[in-house]
Amino acid sequence: MLNNYESFDNSETSSRKSALIQERVGLVSAHMYKQFLDYQHATVNANEIFQRMLENIREVTEILKEAFASRGVTTENIYVEADAQHSTIIMNILWHKISFTTRCNFQPQVLFRENLNHMFSARIMAVRGNYNDIMKDVKDHKEEMARLLDEEIASLFVPPETTHSSILKIRHLGGRELQINQMDAAREFVLKVVEAVCGGGFYHEEGSRKSFNI
Repeated sequence: MLNNYESFDNSETSSRKSALIQERVGLVSAHMYKQFLDYQHATVNANEIFQRMLENIREVTEILKEAFASRGVTTENIYVEADAQHSTIIMNILWHKISFTTRCNFQPQVLFRENLNHMFSARIMAVRGNYNDIMKDVKDHKEEMARLLDEEIASLFVPPETTHSSILKIRHLGGRELQINQMDAAREFVLKVVEAVCGGGFYHEEGSRKSFNI
């Protein structure tokens, strides 16, 4: 009889433990599912902006060609390349090379903000140089991000809700945030990056000095 009671008690205890585990794991799964949905929606929004960016970049490139051609400058070093998946765009403007990419969105992530109002978002990065050269012999996502961050010019953080503003952060402006509605984000991001890069230049090499902005 004692063994029967012990068996009953153990069964009841196991049942309570199982219910507790189910409840807590259920909360975790619900949280991760929300992250997954936000990740999907933010990625879709970022990809739509990126496609519009390609159109804007081509337009900017053609305008630059016309401007330099009218001044008698050869324009063979002004061009745009995009990969087949349209996840990377390389823009060459005479001696400047700029790459835009969405290949940094390999997992759900939030934008850290000092006011703790962190924003779930997908990211479009602008970096100095040719993306393919930067990523030569890269082994994993960690190394990929390290190289991108080393050459980062600016990033556009795109939220899952189309009615919410995207956040533009330009590296040389520190942590300053510029809010841009998603309809204007493609054009404004391209123009801000081109202005930041082409409005500056390169120092003669002396130690760690690479470039400047004016």
